[in-house]
Amino acid sequence: MKKLFASVTAAALLAASLSLGACTFLGGENPDPADPGAVTLSVYAPDGAPALALANLIEGEGASALSARSAANYTFDVHVVDANTIVSYVTGEAPKADFCILPLNAASLKLGTGESYRMAGAVTNGNLYFLTTAENPVLTKENLSALKGKKLGVVQLPNVPGLTLRATLSDNEIPFTVLESAQAQADAEKVNLVPFAPENVSPASGCDYYLVPEPTASTKITGTSATAKPFQMAGDLQAIYGEGGYPQAVLVVKNSVSEKYADAVEEVTEALGRSAQYLADAEPAHLIDLLATKRTDGLTPSFNANNLTKEVVARCSVRYTPAASCKAAVLSFLEKLIAVDDTSAKMPEDAFFL
Repeated sequence: MKKLFASVTAAALLAASLSLGACTFLGGENPDPADPGAVTLSVYAPDGAPALALANLIEGEGASALSARSAANYTFDVHVVDANTIVSYVTGEAPKADFCILPLNAASLKLGTGESYRMAGAVTNGNLYFLTTAENPVLTKENLSALKGKKLGVVQLPNVPGLTLRATLSDNEIPFTVLESAQAQADAEKVNLVPFAPENVSPASGCDYYLVPEPTASTKITGTSATAKPFQMAGDLQAIYGEGGYPQAVLVVKNSVSEKYADAVEEVTEALGRSAQYLADAEPAHLIDLLATKRTDGLTPSFNANNLTKEVVARCSVRYTPAASCKAAVLSFLEKLIAVDDTSAKMPEDAFFL
């Protein structure tokens, strides 16, 4: 009987130890049984400019720069997903993302307490450009008031593009109103904002100017007919906003990962820190191929051979800035968004910043 009791007790202890051991691998870690030092960490980004920021990390897969001076051999499992689903990877009871790039305003709303994720840095700095036909002037900060009395079609007017535009107009004390359509009567004393779907933006759609993100902006210039008063670039919202643009998308890191694998966080942020130069040197066709290997099956790519050029890459404003260096800019931008729409963002707690 004593032997039986001892056997049962040993089995129970073994099961408990295995269970506890398994718990240490939750949260995205995926150790290789053949290499106890191997750790796989997941990285998610929406397709488009944020995904471009990860091209350098994807390129370096299997050549871990820090593995030689760290205890673990890290593999980063990159996923390029639909922008409409990105928040789902950092929310819920067991969020999938160890690292995630997502819009700053969404991060502030869902993760601003710093309880589950913290912001490591800003990744993209705006990709919004004005289009017009030749008879209208190019817009700058100095002549932005030229928009008064004009109709300005805005892609994603209720979201970050439209919020950023409205914040910029407010900063420059330029009044605006929202029209239901381009056919509505314009207010001569205000900028008349009109919501537009990207596919409906054309020189014949009834607005004087349009605000469009890249790569759609460049596509609209090259794809319009010469007989229809084709578009030209008519201003850079980032330059008008100032401060080198605004922190549009940010990198967040799961707290359990930053606490246990600080060297992995360093590896990812170092790769992002090199992204601006990497993208400037890379051929667009190579970038398209890299992202294709990580994109969700069936997702229509934001970039393709017809719309990705070196100029478009540059206008996507991929430039990594650590949280410690951009905290003031982040708080300032969020304050401006909240002033326009107090449901669009939330001021984060200090714990949000890594």
